[in-house]
Amino acid sequence: MTSSNTLIVTVESLADVEARTRDAFDKALSGDVPDEDAPHRLSFGDTDEMAVVFSPRAIDLLRTVAREEPASMREAARMVDRDIKDVSRNLDQLAEYGVVEFVEEGRAKRPVVPFDDIEIRLPLRAGADDAEHVEA
Repeated sequence: MTSSNTLIVTVESLADVEARTRDAFDKALSGDVPDEDAPHRLSFGDTDEMAVVFSPRAIDLLRTVAREEPASMREAARMVDRDIKDVSRNLDQLAEYGVVEFVEEGRAKRPVVPFDDIEIRLPLRAGADDAEHVEA
């Protein structure tokens, strides 16, 4: 079971995202309230786009920030033995997608990963419902 502190990353079409959103609104409007909060989701249109955001270096940085809780971006850069400009650019991109947050502490920006887990879901086959989205 996925905890509410898990980010679910998916590769899906805009039509799939819209359908899932529509279903959630319909359920909410009918009073069908889930027992728990909906999971946090981040969807990409294709695997290339996802791979840019979740590159091996970005994943290493995310793990380090989550586990070590550095006091600043500079400290995070030291922990992963990378240039501060590269780490800053990487963290800013992750923040644009809501995967990292920054806490202002004096002149320093402390990066924080608000999730315990990231679950990546890659569909390998089109389901019966997606058949119309698959090109022959």
